[in-house]
Amino acid sequence: MDVMASAQAAALWVGLHLILLLVLSVLVVRQRRLHGVVFGDGDAPSLIQAIRAFGNATEYVPAGLIGLAVLAVAGAPPMVVHIVGVTLFLGRVAHAVGLSRSGEASMPRSVGVTLTWIAYLSAAVALVFYAIP
Repeated sequence: MDVMASAQAAALWVGLHLILLLVLSVLVVRQRRLHGVVFGDGDAPSLIQAIRAFGNATEYVPAGLIGLAVLAVAGAPPMVVHIVGVTLFLGRVAHAVGLSRSGEASMPRSVGVTLTWIAYLSAAVALVFYAIP
């Protein structure tokens, strides 16, 4: 397997996820400035939602990116890395959009968590597969 091509695929998804985290962080800062809140959430619903959208992404993205990186190092084909990467990314974007719009259950949040879990499960199965000689 071409480990370099797999590493490049992983680099793409790590980069895109970092951009997503940066965007979500900027949205939190924007809400903080809008509401004049330096620490905490000021009981402002839009700030609470922005904080949770960023927080939820920071809870799920790191483990997913570790999975992508290890897949690349383990020699998984670039297509496997891309499939897991795009699934995780779309899941995290959908979830962030849903959570940013409402603190209630929503279709984007449901789709987001489902795609995230599919990415996790796919990465886990692939990692176990590539770990067995």
